[in-house]
Amino acid sequence: MSLALFDLDNTLIAGDSDYEWGKWLVHQNKVDAHHYQCMNEHFYQQYQAGELDIFAYLEFALAPLASIDPAELQALQTDFMAEIIQPMWLPRAEQLLSRHRQQGDNLVIISATNRFIVEPICRKLGVREIIATEPEMCDGRYTGKVRGIPSYREGKVERLEAWLVGRPDTLEGSYFYSDSLNDLALLQTVDHPVAVDPDPQLKAEAEACGWPIISLRD
Repeated sequence: MSLALFDLDNTLIAGDSDYEWGKWLVHQNKVDAHHYQCMNEHFYQQYQAGELDIFAYLEFALAPLASIDPAELQALQTDFMAEIIQPMWLPRAEQLLSRHRQQGDNLVIISATNRFIVEPICRKLGVREIIATEPEMCDGRYTGKVRGIPSYREGKVERLEAWLVGRPDTLEGSYFYSDSLNDLALLQTVDHPVAVDPDPQLKAEAEACGWPIISLRD
């Protein structure tokens, strides 16, 4: 049995759920449309360039979780899953997960996106083990702050190492599937790094290192 780690956005689904959630909030008139849309695009471009200030982004991205009533958040999340996430679904991603299950591997999705967005997607994929950026909660409401280390870039390695403490799992024979150069640190940590529909920077790195490059898109 090996540890099989998977990035989520643009790896197991055909899009970025964090970015699309921001667009969804604009579409649903839950935020100041012009400002939020501009900042959402700005941060996404930084992410794609590998230049994102994760704490500045999280201050922006987690604020609506604190300002919107929890019951309304859940309703927004349900509609978001149906209208935005469902069209991103990749049958070949489900087949990849199934293959690792059949091998007896322990499946973990590790994502920089916050748990509020990630968790229902992971449930739909049938993956119970999740390492995600954790939004802080107090008395049943989000505070708009992050709890602990964001699972972003080197933070993914730190969070994974913390997750492994006290577990029988090790990184011996481990896999990690990702699309993004932002995940280079974790890709270099596992035994079997795999580039999935990679961005140009990761594709070049994978080719130079001789890593497998696969596609889960039709």
